[in-house]
Amino acid sequence: MFICLLLVCSCKNTKKTASPPLMPENKPKTEITVLTESVKPIDPSERTYGFYVIIGSFKNIAGARQYSSGLANKGFHPVILESENGLYRISVGGYNEENAARARIAGIRAAYEEHGDVWLLVRKQ
Repeated sequence: MFICLLLVCSCKNTKKTASPPLMPENKPKTEITVLTESVKPIDPSERTYGFYVIIGSFKNIAGARQYSSGLANKGFHPVILESENGLYRISVGGYNEENAARARIAGIRAAYEEHGDVWLLVRKQ
């Protein structure tokens, strides 16, 4: 009897059920990081704006310039900004309307997966 019970209990249902699809790990980022700080273009001939789309930050100007040249090769028009805390921010868009800046961020994220961490800088007045 023990053997029969063991055989019955050891039989498994081999029917496989469909598992739910896995969510991709690189799911598009919908939240936008927003920082407020005082910045100025390192080129004094550049206009200042209230909102900047930031695609990179560097501790030294040489790194910022090198990264900017790579962005220019992709068709961006990067502008290097110096922040109040000594970082060099690379902007790929300056706007006086927040919605326009947010739309640019969405466009970059949709077109360039590698720049999904692009964020919004609000310039202190």
